[in-house]
Amino acid sequence: MPETPLRIRVLLAKDMPFGPGKADLLEAIRETGSIAAAGRRLGMSYQRAWDLASAMNTHFRAPVLAPAKGGARGGGSALTPFGEEVLAAYREIEAQAAAACADRLDWFRRNLAP
Repeated sequence: MPETPLRIRVLLAKDMPFGPGKADLLEAIRETGSIAAAGRRLGMSYQRAWDLASAMNTHFRAPVLAPAKGGARGGGSALTPFGEEVLAAYREIEAQAAAACADRLDWFRRNLAP
C-alpha cells in the first residue's frame, strides 16, 4: 500500500465514497485471498471488512470481488478484473493528485515547526 502525502476520498455518488480505506482493503484482499485476513491485516473487524466489500460490489456496475475457488482450506475472495481496474484507477488519481500538488506539499513541509 503506497504511502502518499495526500488522502483522497472520491465521492462517486451520494453516500458512495471511495478512498484509501477501500483501496487498501482491495489490495489486502488481493494479497491475502481473504476478506477476513485482509481485515485483520488492516486492523478492522471482519464485519467492517465484509460491509466495505459488499458495498463496493453493490455500488459499481460490476463486482469488484468474487469468491475464490476453494482449496484445502476452503474458499476466499479475489479481485475481479473490474476490481483491479477500480483499484488502479484510484491509485492513479492519488498519484496524479500528489504530483499536481508537489510544490504546495513541499511548502507545507518546509514550514513545519522544528
